[in-house]
Amino acid sequence: MGRLTTHVLDTARGRPAAGVGIALFRADAGTDVIVTAVTNQDGRCDKPLLEGAAFTAGRYQLVFQAGAYFAGSGLAAGDLPFLDEVVIRFGIAAPDQHYHVPLLLSPYGYTTYRGS
Repeated sequence: MGRLTTHVLDTARGRPAAGVGIALFRADAGTDVIVTAVTNQDGRCDKPLLEGAAFTAGRYQLVFQAGAYFAGSGLAAGDLPFLDEVVIRFGIAAPDQHYHVPLLLSPYGYTTYRGS
């Protein structure tokens, strides 16, 4: 069965990013949130964001609350952070596969890729 997972690494500190708020949207079906989650001490969600019958082909959007994370961690970049919400839009073409969308995050930049 396919599933969608993520994790967040704080590259400024060189460790997992615990406490990052995440919202998942179906990008081609309106603005309703499918699921919300918060990363654990390992920078991961406690369970897949989507799996089973809910995991279907289409365009999705993950929104990571980077500004709130950095404000809470003491790495806030002033009153107006450079990165507030990090939005990653991606497509699921094969819902029988595992899609892993990691986020490597610092106060001034981020990287993502399709992981395993």
